[in-house]
Amino acid sequence: MAIESIVILTGAGVSAESGIRTFRATDGLWEDHKIEDVATPEAFDRNPRLVHSFYNERRKQLLSAEVRPNPAHHALAKLEKEFPGKVLLITQNIDNLHERAGSNNLIHMHGELLNLRCRESGVIYRVEEETQPEDLCQCCGSSGNLRPDIVWFGELPMSMERIYTELEQCDLFISIGTSGNVYPAAGFVEIANDTGALTVELNLEPSKVKSAFHQGFYGPASEVVTEFVADILKQV
Repeated sequence: MAIESIVILTGAGVSAESGIRTFRATDGLWEDHKIEDVATPEAFDRNPRLVHSFYNERRKQLLSAEVRPNPAHHALAKLEKEFPGKVLLITQNIDNLHERAGSNNLIHMHGELLNLRCRESGVIYRVEEETQPEDLCQCCGSSGNLRPDIVWFGELPMSMERIYTELEQCDLFISIGTSGNVYPAAGFVEIANDTGALTVELNLEPSKVKSAFHQGFYGPASEVVTEFVADILKQV
């Protein structure tokens, strides 16, 4: 089977080895906060200061010297650079580790931690410093309109139309570091299967949708992703 187009989905398991705490792990990102207090539109309306504080802490962690891309991030950037066909990376992660490793063709379906969005205009602003509810928005001049550019529970993921189109056209779909618990991402493998793509899971352990994949390779992302990318590039 000739492979000309690759679509890759990455989840929290890719960033775990970089020191980013994962959503569903026992030491997970949300353990000290109820989801409904920090990750819903209603939470932001109810207590914007708490929500800003929560994401300020996440941003501070991401920008710390201890957090950096790991070999899995670098392997995926190498694949994009050296594979002669098309490589699209779709990530559920809100960190910037793929970009820092060198990936360019990238969709953040759940938003980005280093972005703020105006609730009135939709204009996006890059931010690395702490934010507060009273910060004035540059486009509307109002306070209270800037929110984290994150897809919260109850909101639709970003760029879904493009994602579905790319899945329907790919020859190889790879899911990396995902639990298989969160839809619509957990259903991407079925879309790729329906259009005849080879589907592969690379994970620390089998996901909830393991049986939907043609192949599965399990172990730390820094190892299995690096090895799998090397195998692909040997064949081109």
